Amino acid sequence: WKDDIKIDQEVVASYIGGEFPPNGGAHSGRDWGKFDIQKEVIGLCPTECMWMEGGKLKIDNKECTRCMHCINVMPRALHIGDDRGCSMLVGAKAPILDGAQMGSLLVPFIKVEEPYTEIKEVIETIWDWWMEEGKNRERLGELMKRQGFQRLLEATNIKAMPQHVQEPRHNPYIFWKEDEVEGGWNRDINAFRKDHQR
Repeated sequence: WKDDIKIDQEVVASYIGGEFPPNGGAHSGRDWGKFDIQKEVIGLCPTECMWMEGGKLKIDNKECTRCMHCINVMPRALHIGDDRGCSMLVGAKAPILDGAQMGSLLVPFIKVEEPYTEIKEVIETIWDWWMEEGKNRERLGELMKRQGFQRLLEATNIKAMPQHVQEPRHNPYIFWKEDEVEGGWNRDINAFRKDHQR
C-alpha cells in the first residue's frame, strides 16, 4: 500500500488493556506477561516512526518502510491503506551451495489494475535487456550480478531511489559516465594541472 496505515484507536486501547491477545494469539502457549506496546511495537519499529501521544498511537507515515511488524502484532487495530499495488523484485535464485536468495527490489510500488500495462512494460524491458546481454544459460540474477544493478535501472528507465540501496558502498569510488564529467574524458592536461598544482 502507498497511503497511510489505518489506526483504530479504540482497539489500540483494547490491546493495551489486555482485551485482545497480541500477534493474533499466536504466542499464547506461555504467559508472557502484560502486553507492553512500547516494548513490543514502538520499540521494535525499524525506523522509529511510532509513538504514543495522549493515549493515542501516532505514526509518521512518511518514515514508515511498510515492514508490517506493528500490523502483525495488532492486526485488529492497524490495517494497510487503500492505495494498494505490488512491489516488483527481480533476480531471485536458489543455487544448490548458497541456498535461496531473495530478489532485488526494482519497483517499490506499482498499481495492479487491468490491463496491467505498467507491469507488462517493466517485464518486457527486462526481457529485452536479458535477451540482448545475457550469456547462454545465464539467469537474470547472474546477469544483474555481472553487469550491476545500475545497468538494469538504465535498461528499464527506472530512476534510482533509496529503496534500491541495500547498504552503503564498501568502496569509496564513484563511476561517472563521460557526459556527466565536465569536459568529458579528453581534457587538456596542462589546463588540469593549472588548477591542481603539485
